[in-house]
This record gives sequence, C-alpha cells and structure tokens, in this order.
Amino acid sequence: MRALVQRVTEARVVVDGAVIGQCGPGLMILVCAMQGDTEAEAEVLAAKIHKLRIFRDAGGKMNLSLRDTGGAALVVSQFTLAADTKGGNRPGFSGAAPPEAGARLYAHFARALAGLGVQVETGRFGAEMAVHLVNDGPVTIWLDTAT
Repeated sequence: MRALVQRVTEARVVVDGAVIGQCGPGLMILVCAMQGDTEAEAEVLAAKIHKLRIFRDAGGKMNLSLRDTGGAALVVSQFTLAADTKGGNRPGFSGAAPPEAGARLYAHFARALAGLGVQVETGRFGAEMAVHLVNDGPVTIWLDTAT
C-alpha cells in the first residue's frame, strides 16, 4: 500500500458541498491500495504511520508520533498515488488495486489505524472529493509497504 502523509493543523473533505470528514491537529493521509496488497499491508502501514515521529517535541525537534500527541487523522482514498509516468505524459493507473479490493483495503486501513487509538475520519471511496488542509511545517512523507 502507498500513503502520502501530511502533518496538518486542520483538514477536511467535502463531497457534494457537505463536509463528510475532518480533523484538527494531526495527519491527512492519502491512501492507495496496490495490486496484490492484502490486509497485512494495510495493518503494517497503519502501525508505521501511528509511530512515525514527525511532530515537534518541546525542543522543536520532530521527535513525537501521532501516538504521542493524541492527534487525529483524516484518511482519504487516492488511487492516483499508483500513477506510472514512465511511458509518456499521461499517467497509467494499472498498478492500483481493482476498485472492490481498493475499497476493502482502504476501509481496513482506516479501521486498523482507529484500532490503535487514533480518532479517524474518512472521505468516501470513489467519490469526487474536495480536500482542504493546512499543511503544518510543511511536512509531507511518502510511504510504500513494497519498499
């Protein structure tokens, strides 16, 4: 699975003019299930993000995790993280899991993160979404369970 993790002061996702998920200080997590991914990858990714030390400590160093800060997470499906741009100017997305598997693994990831004690809100899989966020730092980290 792939994720793009952004440390935020706030984030929200809007579908059809209505806010369907939001968080205060914490993480905005864009997630993509790849071909062949399983629930095990979703759980590994959730555990890694939960412990990722990208929040400032009292000395200003990135030394605290979401677990340490008690921050929240907004999790949004993002199949375009599977983009393959090697063969021209139009990205291909064949590396992404099929929609049924993608939806199942996205939901499993969000449940796994919530199971670690994180307050989790989500977007809507497959929907046209407007994502609003204030990136704190900015801090943006790319994670891939395949590497």
